[in-house]
Amino acid sequence: MVRYTQEHKQETRQRIIATAGRRLKRDGIDGSGVATLMKDAGLTNGAFYAHFASKDNLVDTAIADQLDTLHTNIVEQAEPGLAGLEQIVRWYLSPDHRDDLGGGCPNAALLDEIARSGDTTRQAYTDGVLVVIDGLAARMTPEDPLSARVKALSLLGLMAGTLQLARALTDRRLSDDLLAQGLRNALALVDPELPL
Repeated sequence: MVRYTQEHKQETRQRIIATAGRRLKRDGIDGSGVATLMKDAGLTNGAFYAHFASKDNLVDTAIADQLDTLHTNIVEQAEPGLAGLEQIVRWYLSPDHRDDLGGGCPNAALLDEIARSGDTTRQAYTDGVLVVIDGLAARMTPEDPLSARVKALSLLGLMAGTLQLARALTDRRLSDDLLAQGLRNALALVDPELPL
């Protein structure tokens, strides 16, 4: 029997989480079985339970990880203030993001399923999305944090809904036009003075 180091186990666990996050965003929670998720990670089904108690446990962990990645790679990397918020909005409502189901934001890909999930999944989502929201809100109106948080939630809702609808349309031109209008709407919410 081969014994793996703790570091190897942690790397394997992280690989499962990352590949599961991409698959969940592409195929949804219900459309992603344990066998597929493990195959994506290059592992057998038998290895699953060495890392997770259940599929729900993996889903909760993957959603939290995807939101952390969104916060770290997009929100934290943008410029400070309104300029950074504009960068985030322009990335979110871009054709590239629309077309990148597996690498994009978990909000647009999974919100409908998360809303129908159990309490632990919804809590994992809530905890993760509030970090993202607070990162957006900090770029808005720091003198009124509560108002900025609600405004940031509205902004994320507008962007996620627009992206979901743009992804669902078969008419590419209509989808592009929707993204452009969503971008104008989102930028107006961010700051009515921003040039569109």
